Amino acid sequence: MLNSSSRFNSIHFASSVGSQSKLFGLEACTIFRQANCKSAKTIVSMAQRSTTITQENALEWVKSDKRRMLHVVYRVGDLDRTIKFYTECLGMKLLRKRDIPEERYTNAFLGYGPEDSHFVIELTYNYGVDKYDIGTAFGHFGIAVDDVAKTVDLIKAKGGIVSREPGPVKGGKSIIAFIEDPDGYKFELIERGPTPEPLCQVMLRVGDLDRSIAFHEKAFGMELLRRRDNPEYKYTIAMMGYGQEDKNAVLELTYNYGVTEYDKGNAYAQIAIGTDDVYKTAEAVKLFGGKITREPGPLPGISTKITACLDPDGWKTVFVDNIDFLKELE
Repeated sequence: MLNSSSRFNSIHFASSVGSQSKLFGLEACTIFRQANCKSAKTIVSMAQRSTTITQENALEWVKSDKRRMLHVVYRVGDLDRTIKFYTECLGMKLLRKRDIPEERYTNAFLGYGPEDSHFVIELTYNYGVDKYDIGTAFGHFGIAVDDVAKTVDLIKAKGGIVSREPGPVKGGKSIIAFIEDPDGYKFELIERGPTPEPLCQVMLRVGDLDRSIAFHEKAFGMELLRRRDNPEYKYTIAMMGYGQEDKNAVLELTYNYGVTEYDKGNAYAQIAIGTDDVYKTAEAVKLFGGKITREPGPLPGISTKITACLDPDGWKTVFVDNIDFLKELE
């Protein structure tokens, strides 16, 4: 016979599993009704089996969800200066700009094509803040260009900072260079033929690569596109995304041997990803070890539904309802 504490815990666990099962289209489990006639061990076993089924269904839904990387958000100290650098040196277009005076910030969206089909940058300028700490965790953005050397010459002519001259990547053959924008954000220029997605990478450092890969596969529905170990330089990278690397923006996760923690600073903010259902997305993130920092629902004042979460390394991601996002662009 169960004591009152055991009955409470079993019923609470069953209720949680039942809620997740209902969300993913499963029949609610019968643990609650059986609480009085089953041992605590049997009930926990049943709940564990129900959780497994829920995870399987959640994983199936995540894989079938229509997702793509929408934009990357970060803070800058002088919006006009950054827009000028991105348009004149990197060939981006200013897609739109919005000022929110009541919240004391302005956004600017830049990229190489319309937001409904391209990965773009969302710059945030907070009134009166002219400097941020980028930290050591954020790596760089990647841009595919036809000719790295010519692009570097243009950036130099415009007074830009080149931190790594054009040449083969360490341990590979691809021609790359690194430059810095006026706020100190690094951009990797990658020599590549014509591509529909020139803004092609966001590189973030992680403390446990296997853990991060598993999380992004299960909770975010990303595919591991490739993995490369560079023992000579003591780092490993994993490319994660929603399609082929040469045609889609990807997330580059970097693990430096022996480094498990980094300083994230306060400059880089998050990546936004489109989803057909923010509510199911939030439940899947919870099931696979993520932390929800904003429960799913509409943003105040507008109908756009979002949910926000942290991955195991503390990187923030915002999921945005696909239909609501397109309405925002109208």
